[in-house]
Amino acid sequence: MATTDSIGDRSLDVPRFGFGAGVADPGPLGLAGFAGTTFFLSTVNAGLLRESVTAVVLGLALFYGGIGQLLAGMWEFVKGNTFGALAFSSFGAFWLSYWFLVAHVVGGLKAPAGDVTDAIGVFLLIWTIFTAYMTVAATRVSLAVLAVFVALTLTFLFLTLGAFQGSSFTKIGGWLGLITAVLAWYASFAAVTNATFKRIVLPVFPRV
Repeated sequence: MATTDSIGDRSLDVPRFGFGAGVADPGPLGLAGFAGTTFFLSTVNAGLLRESVTAVVLGLALFYGGIGQLLAGMWEFVKGNTFGALAFSSFGAFWLSYWFLVAHVVGGLKAPAGDVTDAIGVFLLIWTIFTAYMTVAATRVSLAVLAVFVALTLTFLFLTLGAFQGSSFTKIGGWLGLITAVLAWYASFAAVTNATFKRIVLPVFPRV
C-alpha cells in the first residue's frame, strides 16, 4: 500500500512498510518555516515595517526558513517524495543564501549601487524561473500547494521587477508575499491538523 502526505504524490513512491515509512510527514514543517520567514520579510517589502529593520529576518532566514526547510527537504528524500524534496531543499537553500548575502556579502561589495541592485535582480530572477516550473509540477499535488506556488511565482516576479525598475513593484511583491505566507500557513495547518486528527478536518484538495 502506498503512503500519502501533505506535499507530493505517494501513489508511485514508497510502500507503507518500506524505507522511510516511519518518518513523519515533513511537509508541515517545511511549509511553516517558509511561511513564517516569508511573512516577516514581506511586511518590510510591503512597507508595513521600515526597511531599517530588515536584518531582523536573518535569524528566521538562517534557522527556520533555511535549516528547518532544508531538513524537511532531506526527510522528503527519505520518504521518496521528489516534489517535496526539491521544493523544501531549494527554498531552504534560498533562505540560507539570502542570510549569507545580507549578512556577509552585500554590505561589503565595492560596486556602484546600480550594479548591486541589478545583481540582486538576477538573483531573484533565478528563483522566479525555478518557482514557475515548480508551479507546473504543483498542478499534480493539491490545490492548496498549487495556490502557494502561483502566489510565490508572482511574488518573485514583482520583486525581480522591483530590483530592476523601482520600489513600487517591490511593494506589490511584498503584499503578494504576505498572501503567499498565509496560503503556506494554511497548507501547513491543514496537514498537521489532518494528521493529528487522523481525518480530513481542513481540505487541501489533492490532485493525485
